[in-house]
Amino acid sequence: MKPYKVDETGDRILEILHKNAKAEFDEIAKQVNAPIETVKKYIKRFETDRIILGYHTDINWQRVHLHEVKALIEVKVIPERKVGFDSVAEAIFRFPEVTSVYLLSGGYDLLVQVEGENLREVALFVSEKLATIQGVQSTVSHFLLKKYKEDGVILVDQSDSKRLPITP
Repeated sequence: MKPYKVDETGDRILEILHKNAKAEFDEIAKQVNAPIETVKKYIKRFETDRIILGYHTDINWQRVHLHEVKALIEVKVIPERKVGFDSVAEAIFRFPEVTSVYLLSGGYDLLVQVEGENLREVALFVSEKLATIQGVQSTVSHFLLKKYKEDGVILVDQSDSKRLPITP
């Protein structure tokens, strides 16, 4: 992956959009002290150059899809000559059940996030699809029980501190 040079204005625009994908051109222009047309050009270039890959909204899915199952699966892989882990990773990320794939250091090579309607669906994915991919040596599945914070967003109601007050 080749490095992409971004000046200070471009970097600030990216930070603003990262925090609020709905930020409007005029809001961004005020925050970076630049004309609206300049902001539009930056954003268009970022989209064309695949720096901005899309726009999303943070949704607390665990409140909406109460029975959906998510799993984090550690995968040990035998890397292939000349392509390393990339071909196995691609075979994995092509499955619709897979929402994320990361290359790791440590005891496992890949971390795969999977979603399914129920535990059985996820288990079948692991045993019948993931484990049968050539190059996959072993898997360890961890089922997500509760999310507290994701992508910097706190997902649980924050009650008052549970610590006892300090008295003099």
